Amino acid sequence: MEALAVRLSQLDVQVEGAIRVVMFYDTLMRRRVDLPALARASAGLAECVAGIRLHATGRPIRRAPDGGEAPGPAAPASTTVPIVLDEEDIGAVWLERPGTPLPLDEVLLDRLAIAAAAVVERYGPARTTMADPALVELAVSPGTEEAARARALRLLGFAADAPLQAVAVRSALPLDRIGRLLCPSRPVKAAPLADAGVILASAVDRAQLPSGVRAGIGAAGRPDSSWRQARTALRFTTERRPVVAHAELGALALLAEVPAETVRANADVRAIARLAEVPQDLRTLEAYCATGSLRRAADLLHLHHSSVARRLELIGRTLGFDLTEPAGLSRAALALTAWRLPDG
Repeated sequence: MEALAVRLSQLDVQVEGAIRVVMFYDTLMRRRVDLPALARASAGLAECVAGIRLHATGRPIRRAPDGGEAPGPAAPASTTVPIVLDEEDIGAVWLERPGTPLPLDEVLLDRLAIAAAAVVERYGPARTTMADPALVELAVSPGTEEAARARALRLLGFAADAPLQAVAVRSALPLDRIGRLLCPSRPVKAAPLADAGVILASAVDRAQLPSGVRAGIGAAGRPDSSWRQARTALRFTTERRPVVAHAELGALALLAEVPAETVRANADVRAIARLAEVPQDLRTLEAYCATGSLRRAADLLHLHHSSVARRLELIGRTLGFDLTEPAGLSRAALALTAWRLPDG
């Protein structure tokens, strides 16, 4: 009887301790703390080093009982518990307790794992990382069910109802570097898809794009519609105009809806294709269409305006209309833009 009474008294102490641990983490979750704060509070409660690592980042967050960063290298974990969100293992939490684990360590880590999953669901794992292309494709595909899209966005680190901007990119530079430049202070994810690199962010600063990058920028809103706009805008980029926002296209965006075979069959577009066989003529027409002025085109080409005038006269004969007339200039610019789109 005496042994049973001792065991029951010990059980009561453990139950009371477990309740206190649960209340401790409930308070932290109500305060909406971040992952470093969770690790710091857990280390103080456990009186040993506590750690958190998300698979998405691979970077451990380790805090000592005094609240500071735990010195490395990390000691072997005495107890480890996975972080699970929507039935998916997304990381782990652990304690680095010297010696034998204490009776409440497992309860503490269970609650820490639940709290860490809540933080990821609310804020996401990291500000800037290369993301899983499968998750990004789910987020931007028009056929994705809304529940699956919301889950993908949450795992990528975005709130499901937050407006996002998509950027379609073609560049030899690493996508994550471009993402950091486009959105240096907010969450941003980058991933390669089949036809272009995709960058998702809450806002982008196009002025920070380095040279040599072709980019189409969609409007802030649903990620699938923004991605569709971004891909369309990318088709309108040129060497002279490497970055295009969909909002800048206006009615020109309608050209992207025309089937490629219809565009190629157009007489003006076929004439532009023949003209493109002479790079000098194509550059002259591009400069003239871009500036709308004979003299500004000459400055752009570093030629005398009389030389440009002679070239434009010959180009007009090839196209079959007068480029010096406003209607002819508009017609040439439209045909030149349409010619680029099928292979854009």
